[in-house]
Amino acid sequence: MGAIRQTIERELKLSAEPDFRLPELPGERLEPRSFTSTYVDTVDLRLARAGVTLRRRAEAGTGVWQLKLPRGADRLELEQPGGVSAPPPDLLDLVTVYHRGSRLEPVARLRTRRTGVRVHELTGPVADVTMDTVAVLDGRRTARTFRELEIELLDRDRAALDRLGAVLLAAGAGPGDTRPKLFQALGLDAPASAAPPPRSAPPSQHLRWMLEAQYRALLRHDPGTRLGSDPEELHQLRVATRRARAFLRAGLPLLEPAWAEELRGELGWLGAVLGPVRDLDVLSERFREDATGLPRDEQRALRRLFALLEAERADDRERLLEAMRSDRYLELLARLELATTEPHLSGQEVPLARLAEEELRRLRSAVRALPADPPDADLHAIRIRGKRARYAAELAEPAVGRRASRFIAQAKAFQDVLGEHQDSVVAGERLRDAARRLGGKAFAFTAGRLVEREETRRAAARAGFPQAWRRLERAGRQAWR
Repeated sequence: MGAIRQTIERELKLSAEPDFRLPELPGERLEPRSFTSTYVDTVDLRLARAGVTLRRRAEAGTGVWQLKLPRGADRLELEQPGGVSAPPPDLLDLVTVYHRGSRLEPVARLRTRRTGVRVHELTGPVADVTMDTVAVLDGRRTARTFRELEIELLDRDRAALDRLGAVLLAAGAGPGDTRPKLFQALGLDAPASAAPPPRSAPPSQHLRWMLEAQYRALLRHDPGTRLGSDPEELHQLRVATRRARAFLRAGLPLLEPAWAEELRGELGWLGAVLGPVRDLDVLSERFREDATGLPRDEQRALRRLFALLEAERADDRERLLEAMRSDRYLELLARLELATTEPHLSGQEVPLARLAEEELRRLRSAVRALPADPPDADLHAIRIRGKRARYAAELAEPAVGRRASRFIAQAKAFQDVLGEHQDSVVAGERLRDAARRLGGKAFAFTAGRLVEREETRRAAARAGFPQAWRRLERAGRQAWR
């Protein structure tokens, strides 16, 4: 992927009547700017409806392509040079999940005249306060104009948004139109999150809504996973994949079995290519945290370990990106999207609480069958069953309410205990394997110290398992009564 400039955009938008003037603000005036932005999208505006903006901005004889992606309450802005004819391939790849091979074409052209102030406080520059006068162009004709007042942070001090917003509101500004400029130009409503069905809705409707939530999460975290600059994006994509697969499993009595299992199989394939990269992220972070407390010579001894993990991760990431660029992945997305509107239902409406209770019963039987000192593999299998019980409870939560929520909280705590156990087992195995592969007395000594820590964590997790299980079982009796 070529050089892409990345910026987190933290901003507050306000409205301004024609006679509004910026009040005196501490700082310096920004140079007036004038630029033209050409927005591209599919014919049915798939990018815009997902809250994504792709445009080419021309200013002072030069042009850059800008891609804006939702990132929680903020937006991630990506910028890359490129010609007029088409967006750069790197940016096109990042929005594959939306266009899926459909042609992107110009959908709007806006000319913006911008003035403003770079506001300073005691700590230095904190925000740019700008006034945009925007003309919506139709050929050479101006179809209409609108004004937009914007505060964009230059640092992480979110309180500055509130402080400056209060000053501008007192000066006569009004509540802002939070829609991006393209939405305003095209007269589109801001993307709205689907509301959950009422508690009394049929179980199949709750299942469909939960599947839709995971599908939307897949779309939201796909670009960040491709970009690769924030490991949390990959983590959330993997979580959405697992949850969709788990909901299909928990809701199997509501669905045609063959249809559901085939879709689960494809989600399992995706999870299998996401997993190795995420697991290495977790493992590397674990080792780096442990390394910070070691003497410098021992930290140096671990450099070869981190190089080994980074090389392995690079190979796994290449396989991940290859999978995400495949027809199989796009077909999976299309099938999952269809499942949110036209799932293959069995015709049975089994109460979701009963499905969650059955999953807990399976977990209970597995725990009771454990020997007094269970092997690591048995505890890992219990962890997987615990996840299934939790996801079944999450499926039932909108219909059951707080009883299910309390069970889910205990299920998370149960997973944390067994997750720490499994992480310590895997980390210990990787350290031993690295010692065999890399050799050297210095590394072997340092790896041995880290293995000892992992054994301590493993023992602590095992000691905490019985209490975590008792709490979960008690919450289950209360939840599914």
